[in-house]
Amino acid sequence: MASDPLRLDPATFQLPVGRLRAGYYSDAYFTSTKELLEAEDRHPRVLMQIFQKHESLLGGVDEAIAVLKVGAGHVGSDGVWLPAWDDLVVHALHEGDVIEPFETVMTIEGDYTQFAHLETVYLGCMARRSLVMRNVRAVVDAARGKEILFFPARHDHWLVQTGDGWAAHVAGAIGVSTNAQASWWGGRGVGTVPHALIAAFGGDTVAAARAFAHRYRDRMNVTVLVDFENHSAKTAVEVADALGDELWGVRLDTSERLVDESLADLGPDAPRGVNVELARRVRTALDDAGHSRVRIVASGGFDATKIQHFESEGAPVDAYGVGSSLLRGQNDFTADIVRVDDRPTAKIGREEKPNPRLVRVP
Repeated sequence: MASDPLRLDPATFQLPVGRLRAGYYSDAYFTSTKELLEAEDRHPRVLMQIFQKHESLLGGVDEAIAVLKVGAGHVGSDGVWLPAWDDLVVHALHEGDVIEPFETVMTIEGDYTQFAHLETVYLGCMARRSLVMRNVRAVVDAARGKEILFFPARHDHWLVQTGDGWAAHVAGAIGVSTNAQASWWGGRGVGTVPHALIAAFGGDTVAAARAFAHRYRDRMNVTVLVDFENHSAKTAVEVADALGDELWGVRLDTSERLVDESLADLGPDAPRGVNVELARRVRTALDDAGHSRVRIVASGGFDATKIQHFESEGAPVDAYGVGSSLLRGQNDFTADIVRVDDRPTAKIGREEKPNPRLVRVP
């Protein structure tokens, strides 16, 4: 099977080949269509055209191609699967390409019975990964070059982590939190001293940070959550004093329901959660204590809009940890047959739209 050095190898995805071929993950009407056409000995040669409706980034296209490479075909009279990739002509854009609304991102040409059962799967690959990629790029742009840490793993099913992490990586996230998310490019997950570890040390952030730094300082940039006692400026200085050069940064994560004690002097109108003034006070406290090299990571309810606000206010934040907002929204894809046996045969409003940007997939 020929490969393209610009695309991920199909083996990367560890696809459940047998179940893809059997239509296990496909809408039943597609598997029924394949069965009916084969039973009627009808083998229309079609041009399938795929698009979506937003300004976006294209993700999941290499995975979609892999689905076609391993899943296209049919069962022969002897019960053996006969692959059909070599009989298909596929053109596609690449991972991370900027795409316009209704732009054709992929075409599949060939005997429809060979790939009818795969539509649900290849569209789903692109829908999910493009959603994540578009959302990550939005926060990357909002951050104006500052680091984005991809932290949504806990907000969705574990099976989506690998592809989501890849999509985030392509879109510009500087770090991911699980090894699964980093696996497609051979990286590893990174993280901070979590609240749970601090609790396990009796609520002593400094003790937890010391133990964490001693064990992991050679593997990662040591970053410590400093909101456990809801006094981020005080705790940040205590941690920096204790760890010295072993500390890379502190992470602000104050609950949106609370006013951090660092802002207590502002009275009842003090802003809640992680906010610009809190970041300024933590920065000032660290600088006054001689720790100007310690970075500040802000997390807790961040999306592109909140990051834009922080940046427009000149908040002294060096990186943003972003979670559930990166999984919200939709970026659905649609596939239409636009030609059958070299005759235009498109649903009204879905006529063939050639795209000179498409590249033949070997």
